[in-house]
Amino acid sequence: MNGKKVYLDHAATTPLDPRVFAAMSPYFEEHYGNPSSVHTFGQKAEAAVESARETVAMILNCKPKEILFTSCGSESDNLALRGAALAQRETNNRKWVLVAPVEHHAVTHTAEQLAELHDFQLEWLPTDKFGRVTDKALQQAICDDTAIVSVMYANNEIGSINDLAALAELCRQKNIPFHSDAVQGAAYLSTNVQTLNVDLMALGAHKFYGPKGVGALYVREGMKLHPSQTGGGQEFGLRAGTHNVPYIVGFAEALRITQEEAEQHNTHMQALRDRIIDQVLETIPDSKLTGHRTERLPNHTSFVFKGVDGNALLMMLDVEGFACSSGSACKTGDPEPSDVLTSMGYDREWALGSLRITVGRHTTDEDVESFLNTLPVLMERSRTLEAV
Repeated sequence: MNGKKVYLDHAATTPLDPRVFAAMSPYFEEHYGNPSSVHTFGQKAEAAVESARETVAMILNCKPKEILFTSCGSESDNLALRGAALAQRETNNRKWVLVAPVEHHAVTHTAEQLAELHDFQLEWLPTDKFGRVTDKALQQAICDDTAIVSVMYANNEIGSINDLAALAELCRQKNIPFHSDAVQGAAYLSTNVQTLNVDLMALGAHKFYGPKGVGALYVREGMKLHPSQTGGGQEFGLRAGTHNVPYIVGFAEALRITQEEAEQHNTHMQALRDRIIDQVLETIPDSKLTGHRTERLPNHTSFVFKGVDGNALLMMLDVEGFACSSGSACKTGDPEPSDVLTSMGYDREWALGSLRITVGRHTTDEDVESFLNTLPVLMERSRTLEAV
């Protein structure tokens, strides 16, 4: 067993940056007022929320009133997709929802619910062999009855990056709302909503060294949404509930640090990423990279291996001290391949053997070297067990 525990699952979550924790701390014990209260305690809490909103707006190059705080990226996706679709049907009688099958379940399951419970028509956008939605595919799918299009910025499972600006421009020409799940992408890519051209964009803090349990949704001014959580008038009447002040403060600080330090961290992580890709493909037979080779997140590698049980491989890696992830899910003991990989055309024999390795700010050359020395041994053992 490897003596050091090596965390290589930063696409799942990241550790909290100590600087973010320091920014949050006063709002747990000292400035604990409810932002909706009129007294001094409430005013200080409200000022913290609005300061965080201004910080996020500055980074996204938008107006503070275009930023809504939520509990997570999934809630932001839900509010964007469901809220825009219902508003578009009410206003323009539009009924088509367009998403790709490679989206996060926060998007695909919401789209399916809109079809099943709210009588919308759902169309799955085809992707290229790298899991990206092309201009041509979207151009062929959109029509005057399209209520909402949702395409993720970067794929959480395979790392591929979509050309949001081009896709959004096609929607803009037809006055169709365009939403993007940027929960993975915001940690490493530009979040300038003016150049990205999006109308709605979801973010979650725990992907960029912020706290779990807080997210944000950019809503372009003039975009109509139906609130999915009703109650008080918080967040411009679109997201009821008492503000989670320390977490909102942490969200803004984590995003600020991430954007300011992106270049240095991305350079470090991309070098490790490329080393992993090159060595895995060179040393392990019957291995394939999933997603685009270069147009992918700088910290992200993902593979499929023929004839391997991905979940069993994960357990072997964990015993050796490496935390990674797989796209396949184990349901009642019966492993199922990833929806993302099957939609991209991988058959079961390949798709069940998926592995995602995502490095972080603090991943070292030694961590990667140790992992690359261990993986081929475990891969051979896994295939031997499968053959028995």
